[in-house]
Amino acid sequence: MQQKLNLYNTLTRKKEEFEPLHAPFVGMYVCGPTVYGEPHLGHARSAVTFDVLYRYLKYLGYTVRYVRNVTDVGHLENDADEGEDKIQKRAKLEHLEPMEVVQHYTNIYHEELRKLNVLPPDIEPRASGHIIEQIEMIQEILKNGLAYEVNGSVYFDVPAYNKGHHYGKLSGRNIDDLLSNTRATEGQEEKRSPLDFALWKKASPQHIMRWPSPWSEGFPGWHLECSAMSRKYLGITFDIHGGGLDLMFPHHECEIAQSQASDSHTDAAKYWVHNNMITVNGQKMGKSLGNFINLSELFSGNHAMLEEKYSPMTIRFFILQAHYRSTLDFSNEALQAARKGYTKLMNGLRVLAKLSTAVEDAGTPDAQLNEELLKLSEDCFRGMNDDLNTARTIAALFNLLKKINSLYLGQLPMAAITRGTFDTIRSTYTQLVLDVLGLQEEPSGDVEEMLELVLGFYKEAKETKAYDKVDHIRAELKKQGIVIKDLKTGIDWAYEE
Repeated sequence: MQQKLNLYNTLTRKKEEFEPLHAPFVGMYVCGPTVYGEPHLGHARSAVTFDVLYRYLKYLGYTVRYVRNVTDVGHLENDADEGEDKIQKRAKLEHLEPMEVVQHYTNIYHEELRKLNVLPPDIEPRASGHIIEQIEMIQEILKNGLAYEVNGSVYFDVPAYNKGHHYGKLSGRNIDDLLSNTRATEGQEEKRSPLDFALWKKASPQHIMRWPSPWSEGFPGWHLECSAMSRKYLGITFDIHGGGLDLMFPHHECEIAQSQASDSHTDAAKYWVHNNMITVNGQKMGKSLGNFINLSELFSGNHAMLEEKYSPMTIRFFILQAHYRSTLDFSNEALQAARKGYTKLMNGLRVLAKLSTAVEDAGTPDAQLNEELLKLSEDCFRGMNDDLNTARTIAALFNLLKKINSLYLGQLPMAAITRGTFDTIRSTYTQLVLDVLGLQEEPSGDVEEMLELVLGFYKEAKETKAYDKVDHIRAELKKQGIVIKDLKTGIDWAYEE
């Protein structure tokens, strides 16, 4: 059947049929990490969510340009306009250049996402590499009368913007409510309104990261980078802007305001898509709350909240077993259940590979069984098309897997299904599991431990003078490029040279 994807658009607050602006081309921008520390489980949820969207769009035949930024400047403490740059703060603590911090944690971010089988974006721009584009955008907003300069800093004028636009259209916030609930804080005296946000900040004498601009030596505001870089690589209006729900306000709200106030005069993206948070006992997981678990800790099991270590594919399945717009609560029990679910799907791939040699066209087809199998295959796509509901897709895959296992165990006759039906269920299952959900087979055990086990059998065969087994074990390991060494001190192995 022809697949039609529907996505929930935060901007309109409803599910909409996905229709690209310039099909078959799709432009997608996703807010990436601020690289001042190791990635944690919350970062993984956003990365996996939009990886699956990227994969599914390509599966549907679209040509996708996926842009995911790296924030390496301008993100101040507490996501505010005052305080120290998060990266600069880490650089001072570790006695490093800020860009050493950036490179170090960017490398770790890439490596951890690679383990999770997250595909790299097509373009990964850095904020510090696009200062010129950000300055140009500020100049446009100033020219349009929606920003002002004070003492070398430039601020976006939210009340002035709101006279002709709607600040709060994405998040549903009301500007009067925001004003009544926002107190002026120390260091904010330059602003005309407490809602105004920085487009450019003049650097204090001790501030390391600084660039020349028409207003001062300084650095761009955090919100500005995404507006400038998405416009550069995807145009003034593109298809999808994604990110975590915690970025909806103020970050994404400010992006829309900047885009409308500049010469673009657009909402930047047609569809705004947000993944929900990972929680711990109902509280959002995050660095600011101190309840986060780094991915490296999950993989090693080295964290007080962990009962054991969990593999990258277990983590990926854990994320996928919930709809991306629902909260996902962390627990060891949930991760252990995810491991079982992931293993079950992997076993299904092995069963299908074995069944593929058993299909015969000479049998007597059972029309009802064939129709049932084809319907189960169609059901697997309904979840994906219904706002990327991977939880529903996984449930449908398990339903299909029950029939696959029944065929394998002989409870259903293989001769009763046609080659066409089998090819459909096989392609549905394998493509969704591997290509769309992005799950992959992981080694089932430690190679060295397995070798030690084999050497134990080898030693036992030698001691019992079962030389045929000794020769067989030697020969089989040699095929794998491994040689057994009989030493005076015992038995060892080495790679064949």
